[in-house]
Amino acid sequence: MSARELISRYDTPVRTTLRGVLVVALLLGLALASDTACAKIVNPNVERVDAAHLIVTWSSDVPVTVYWEPRADSDREHGSLLASENHDGRLWVTLKGNQLTQRPYFLLGDRGDRPVRVAERVLPLERGSNTRDVGGYATADGRHVKWGLIYRSGATPVVTDRDVAYLRSLGWVDMIDLRSTQERRLAPTRLGGDGVRLLTSDYSYATLPDNYLGLLEVLKPQLRLLFQELRLRHVPLSYNCTAGQDRTGIATALVLSALGVPRDQILADYHLSTIHRHPENEAPPMTPAQVRDDPLAAVLAGVRQSRPDPLYSPQGRSYLAELFDGIDARWGSVDGYLAEVLGVGSAQLAELRANYLE
Repeated sequence: MSARELISRYDTPVRTTLRGVLVVALLLGLALASDTACAKIVNPNVERVDAAHLIVTWSSDVPVTVYWEPRADSDREHGSLLASENHDGRLWVTLKGNQLTQRPYFLLGDRGDRPVRVAERVLPLERGSNTRDVGGYATADGRHVKWGLIYRSGATPVVTDRDVAYLRSLGWVDMIDLRSTQERRLAPTRLGGDGVRLLTSDYSYATLPDNYLGLLEVLKPQLRLLFQELRLRHVPLSYNCTAGQDRTGIATALVLSALGVPRDQILADYHLSTIHRHPENEAPPMTPAQVRDDPLAAVLAGVRQSRPDPLYSPQGRSYLAELFDGIDARWGSVDGYLAEVLGVGSAQLAELRANYLE
């Protein structure tokens, strides 16, 4: 109920008494305090301009204070104040000193003291493809997926030495490679080792189906492994396929669904893959002999020269939306699939949400 409605309700019977004046004043104060407490910071975003500059943006109906945070789990006491009561919804940030080599996180706070954390979604790699943080998405109950714990990516066979150093600085514990045995052989990752455990499950590229429900079946061992590692809190972790869009998109959809993120946000994240793919970085150059003798090498050589296609069927339907429809038809819901196929029931979902939401 708004302040105006509260005053209207109580004004007539009490306005002639001192008590009535006090009641109206109290109700007005409570209503205004409620309005302030309900103020929300929405659509926070960080975009990189160049190596030394970022732009932080958001929408809010109240002034916002912005802090630089050195870690994904730090608070204002450990951060640096960048702007106090910013009314613009936009802040230009210049990185200096050791900030140039750190991953930046920002904490946005309003008068209601309800801070929202935000970071770059796409990692600034020189030769990466589709390497993104899964954090920051809002859940149906108003919480957010924690930043800096779960990453998705395309293949990493040609990342630079700087990229390798940057990714290892994120503290990755596990890297789950969703690719087939042959893909991993032809385009081995440059990561792994030095504390990063590479986890794989062998299968033949020739067995990959051309639909997402079929991929769901093929990926059962890897998906079980992914949820096992999340439950064991072996994080930060990443998972990848070649393009970082189909198999990785399915895995991300299940993880975000398990955490309670609405489907519209999951679909929006999925379709970011068309924008942030760099196919030339998803496989090393193939020799003429490889292309001649190995059908998959010919495929990967073609991928390097391709442009990302939007992830929609010829009928204009999102492939991931079609997968959701198939899961609902067969298991009733994603929760039903998680419980029946991956062994992630209500107790495990509660555990995951306790660990990966804030």
